[in-house]
Amino acid sequence: MDLSALKPTPPAPAGSVWWVDADDRSFESYLALSMQHPLVVEFWSPRAPSAARLSADLKELANEAAGAWLLVRVNVDEAAGIAQALQVTSVPMVVGVIAGQLVPMFQSTVEKAQAKAVIDQLVTLARQNGLSGRAQPIVPDADAAAGPDPRFEAADAALERGDFAAAVEEFDKLLAVNPADAEAAAGRAQAALMVRLAGANPADVQAAAQADPADVDAQMAMADLEVASGRLEPAFARLVEAVRLNAGAERDRARTRLLELFETVGNSDPAVLTARRNLATALF
Repeated sequence: MDLSALKPTPPAPAGSVWWVDADDRSFESYLALSMQHPLVVEFWSPRAPSAARLSADLKELANEAAGAWLLVRVNVDEAAGIAQALQVTSVPMVVGVIAGQLVPMFQSTVEKAQAKAVIDQLVTLARQNGLSGRAQPIVPDADAAAGPDPRFEAADAALERGDFAAAVEEFDKLLAVNPADAEAAAGRAQAALMVRLAGANPADVQAAAQADPADVDAQMAMADLEVASGRLEPAFARLVEAVRLNAGAERDRARTRLLELFETVGNSDPAVLTARRNLATALF
């Protein structure tokens, strides 16, 4: 099984955001990214100050999603060519882009919760069309861009050479000092997933998982494979079901693995938020 494409992503540099400003020259390059992950394109103008709240909300949602999608902002006053080509007649106008195809979203100011619901649908549609990549963080702060966080130097070096077990050990050292270090916890979860996937035979794993939905080991192994291939919903659903079907230590093992996979994916991912609600229902 080739795991080279599943290499964990190092924690984002301090100051990272997941939104960019595009102009007539850069817009095409950002559109190309839609072949890897969904884009949300916001057409705006300083002449429409009533839309400032929407712009702020979209930036917040993009940062909360932490790479599930990228916000591309276009000032129509400065990028008239793009506005004309896409027939933008009024602002704000927000569209999605999946694999180069425009997806209408909304052409007005909307509440943050409504914007999030529409964007969540876009992310789901992207996954259904095989787009499971994540947007790279943008570092607008020159000081933050100076270099990687020195805390992760040893762990990053282990990841670079493909020694995922060593990376887990390095992240464990950081967590021993600060158990609340969310970046270290996410890095550890990603590296641990790679350790578990090594040597896995997908056919055998799938057969074992199908044979017994209550077999915690089998369901955890299958969930690992599904998360690694971007199939988050079925991975989380099978572990929620394992929690529901078991009791005592076995139930706790399934719950713990599910929480670890949440860390692997990122706690702001829509699939994680849904699975958390389902887990609460299964537990209580």
